Amino acid sequence: MYAPKFSITNKMVRFLGAVEAAKEVIENAPLVPDYEKQFMKDAIVRTVYHGTHIEGNDLTMSQTKQILEGATVIAQNRDVQEVINYRRAVNIIDELAEKRGGYDTDSLRDIHAAIVYNIVPPEKAGFFRTTQVVIREEETGKVILTPPAAFQVPFLLDEFFTWLNDPISLDIHPVIRAAIVHYVLVSIHPFIEGNGRATRAFANLVMHKEGYDVKRFFSIEEHFDVDLNAYYDAFFQVDSQSEDIASRDLTTWVEYFSEVVAIELTRIKENVRKLSIDARMKVKIGEQVALSQRQMKLIEYLSENGRGVMKDLKQLFPMVSDDTVLRDLTALVKKGIIEKEGTTKASSYILKA
Repeated sequence: MYAPKFSITNKMVRFLGAVEAAKEVIENAPLVPDYEKQFMKDAIVRTVYHGTHIEGNDLTMSQTKQILEGATVIAQNRDVQEVINYRRAVNIIDELAEKRGGYDTDSLRDIHAAIVYNIVPPEKAGFFRTTQVVIREEETGKVILTPPAAFQVPFLLDEFFTWLNDPISLDIHPVIRAAIVHYVLVSIHPFIEGNGRATRAFANLVMHKEGYDVKRFFSIEEHFDVDLNAYYDAFFQVDSQSEDIASRDLTTWVEYFSEVVAIELTRIKENVRKLSIDARMKVKIGEQVALSQRQMKLIEYLSENGRGVMKDLKQLFPMVSDDTVLRDLTALVKKGIIEKEGTTKASSYILKA
């Protein structure tokens, strides 16, 4: 049975520690804003845009968002289709994450079929390649990687999925497992086209299925796309070790992948912190509370300054009426999040202890 080679390093431990810290904050934030769904939508847009842009899609982020919202965009048909397909693949991942049982090649084939729909001939969508392929350097045309022969693909995948479903493997941290999935599937290169997108999607499936979807607020594709040189170099450091996939040490790749996840989740954590107050509030209120952007801004001010009088709080929203600000404050008082001290015009508001 295939067993990936890698070592747990200090870097890896540090990155996974950051992942766990961010996950804890995000999943247990005492206040969930009304626009939590917007966080998810933004993450999907970034995932689809960067996931296709890595492969040469020329659409802008704005165009991608318009397509996902159902608008018509004047662009190359293939580019538009790739965006539609990647969104469909994201939906499939959500469905597969809820399925009981382990991982199988059918799930990989389903994801691939969605990703290349109307792009490759039907007989190649969701079907493993039957011919040899090579990976060339774009600028020079030089062959930089020769994946395994086509006849080996089914056997290599069977071996890998046996390992992935093995109880011993399931004890490995999900982020490390996702990193290994990403590297091994890219290296096997099961399909004629769409391997990168299918592989990244399947790695996301592993994290989602194993409890690291983190409210689906994040997009690791963005980090790969923003620094493609680092992405490909991380692959090359492992690829160059040996022609035999099983003998390669994946440590540097796992470090890189773990860092990417840590960076993205830490960024999300900081956003959530800006929209949340101390976790003790959740214990006091007993549930998560949905707030408007204005209410969040009021809480941030009170958290930073200790207290606030109406005159200062109104200045946070120069284009909003006094009555509207007062209604927001009254709503926060009723929810037990803040309290009012005094009854005169000089009264102030503080976070409820």
